[in-house]
Amino acid sequence: MAQETALAVGQTVPDFTLASTSGQEVSLSGYRGRKVVLYFYPKDMTPACTQETCDFRDYHPGIQAAGAVILGISPDDLKSHGKFAAKHGLPFELLSDPEHQVSELFGVWKLKKLYGREYMGIERSTFLIDEGGKLVKEWRKVKVAGHAVEVLAAVKGD
Repeated sequence: MAQETALAVGQTVPDFTLASTSGQEVSLSGYRGRKVVLYFYPKDMTPACTQETCDFRDYHPGIQAAGAVILGISPDDLKSHGKFAAKHGLPFELLSDPEHQVSELFGVWKLKKLYGREYMGIERSTFLIDEGGKLVKEWRKVKVAGHAVEVLAAVKGD
């Protein structure tokens, strides 16, 4: 079940390790010294998730130039992530969180409703972690339009 006490801005994010589209295990601690844009999305190949991911792809050069790395996380498996990344030419890694440990850590694994049906799923959210591993900004219940631009501005400190 989802935990209700999610990380708060100003807290140090506990280290985690997940399988990645690079074929390697990726740990948050491996990015110390760089900012990390961590975005959680519900499902590969769905319209809003594809738009959000492609927006992050398009703004990747600016985010990278501002000293940040982008990591996308969803419960999808690596095979699905691999197809999604290849189809859209993603220059950043997607991480697989099938057991929702990291999603629950950030409080984004939530009870959702669609057409009267309740189910557990990812609440689209993005987090900015600073060079020392501290959570400095969060966007919860993200609306896709214009989101990547907002994240770029935050990474640049605008």
